[in-house]
Amino acid sequence: MKPKLELLDREDILRIHWGSIRVLERVGIKVEHDEALKTLSNAGVEVDFRQKVARIPEYLVKEALSKAPSTITLYGRSGRALRLEGSNVYFSPGSAAFYYIDWRTGDFRRPKSSDLAELAILVDALENIHAQSTALVVSDVPEEICDRYRLYIVLKNSTKPVDTGAFTVEGIHDMRKMLSVVVGGDELLSKKPMATFAICPSPPLKWSKLIVQNLIDCAKYKLPVHIIPMPQFGATGPATLAGALVQHNAEFLSGLVLAQLISPGAPVIYGGSPSVFDMKHATSALGAPEVPLFVYAYTQIAKFYGLPSQAYLALSDSKIIDEQAALETAIGAVIAVLAGVNLVSGPGMLMSEDCQSLVKLVIDDEICGMALRIEHGIQINLDTLAEEVIEEVGPGGNFLKHKHTRDWFRKEQYFPKILDRRTRASWVEKGSKDTVDRAREVIEKILREHRPEQLPQDVERALDKVVIDIMKRHGLSELPLGPK
Repeated sequence: MKPKLELLDREDILRIHWGSIRVLERVGIKVEHDEALKTLSNAGVEVDFRQKVARIPEYLVKEALSKAPSTITLYGRSGRALRLEGSNVYFSPGSAAFYYIDWRTGDFRRPKSSDLAELAILVDALENIHAQSTALVVSDVPEEICDRYRLYIVLKNSTKPVDTGAFTVEGIHDMRKMLSVVVGGDELLSKKPMATFAICPSPPLKWSKLIVQNLIDCAKYKLPVHIIPMPQFGATGPATLAGALVQHNAEFLSGLVLAQLISPGAPVIYGGSPSVFDMKHATSALGAPEVPLFVYAYTQIAKFYGLPSQAYLALSDSKIIDEQAALETAIGAVIAVLAGVNLVSGPGMLMSEDCQSLVKLVIDDEICGMALRIEHGIQINLDTLAEEVIEEVGPGGNFLKHKHTRDWFRKEQYFPKILDRRTRASWVEKGSKDTVDRAREVIEKILREHRPEQLPQDVERALDKVVIDIMKRHGLSELPLGPK
C-alpha cells in the first residue's frame, strides 16, 4: 500500500480548470510570434494581430487534451527507460545553473566545461538520480552555442535520458541532430526519445518569440517538451495560490493547444517552476512551503487531464549546504513522491535555480532515495504480516536469527550511504566526519572509479561531426573538451 494524499477534490480541480478557460477566452494570451498567431487564427481563435493577443476557446483546449499522449517514455542509450505516467517518480538534477560551488575547494564561481563533465559522470553513477540534465550554463564556451555544447558533454559522459532545453532559435534543430546520431536515426528518435525539452512561457500570460519557436520545432519533430509556467506569487502571478493556479494552468493549456495544432499527438508534459515572491527581500523563493503545496495541486490537475507531470522541487534557496538546504530539499522530495510528480528537477541546486553543487547532489541522492522508500509504501500480504513468525519467536524472544528477517530486511529497509547511523564512539573512531565530508569522499570515489559506457566509435565520430559543423557556422576552431 502506497501513501496517498489528495489536496484538491474534483470540484476544486474543475473550478481551477474553468477559471483558466475563462482567462483564455476573455483575457487571452500574448504570443510574440506571427506564424503561431496565424496558426491559432486559422484554427478559429480570435486573434488581435496588432496587440498579438489570442483568445483561445474552450473547444480547442478540449481537442488538445484529447490528442496529447498520456504516457511519455524517455530512453537511455543503455536500454533503461523512464515511463512518465501515473504516479511514477524520477529525479534529475536541477538545470541551467549559472553558478557552481567547486566540490574540491568550496569556491563559488561560474561553471566550466570540466565541471559539467564531472557532474554528468557523477549522475551516471548515482542510484536515485534517474535522468541527466544539462545542469550548468558553462562560461568557457561562446554563449551562442552553449545550449548545444551542454548536451554534447552530457551525451558523451552518460547513458541516462536527458532533461535539457535550447537558448537559441537554431538550438532545437542542432540538438535533434545530436540526439538522432546517438539514438540511431530520426525515425528511431521519434519512437524512442532520449531527451525532453524545457519550454517556459513568460508570466503573466505571455509567450516570447524564441520560446514559441522552440515549442513549434519540438512539436514538428515530436520531441517531448515540458511546458513550465513560472508564476511568482504576488509579483508575476496572483498572491493567492488558487489564483496563481488559474494563471499557471491557463499558460500551460495555451502552450498545449499550440503544440497540438502544429502536430497532433505532440508529447507534452505538464510542468512548472512556481515561486514565492518574498516581499521582505524582493527575491524569488522556491524552497518556501507554498511551492510544494502549489506543485501538489497542479500535479493533481495534470493527472485529471491524463498528462505526465514535471516540477522543480528537491532544491533550496540556501547559499550553502546547511540545515536550510537539507530542510527545503527534503520537504520538496517527500511532497514530490506523495504527489506522484513524474519528473522532479532540482537535486543539487542552491540559490533557488541559480547554483549547482556536486556535494549537495550526492546528499540529495540520499534524500531522494529516502523519499522513494516512503513512496513505495508498505506491502501487506501473508508473508509480510508475519503472524507465524511472531508466534514462533514468542514473548521475550528476538527476530535477529529468524529466516524471515534474513529474507526481508534488505527488501524493507533503506540503507543510507551518506547519513551516519553508527554509535558516537564508532563515528569518532572513523574520523568524526560530517555529511559534507562523506559526500566529498563519494564524489572522489565515483570520479576515480566510475567509467560511463562510451559511445561506439562511429557514433562518437558522427556526434563530433555535428558539433564541428556548429563550430564552423560560428567561426570557432576549438572548444574545451570539444571535438578535435
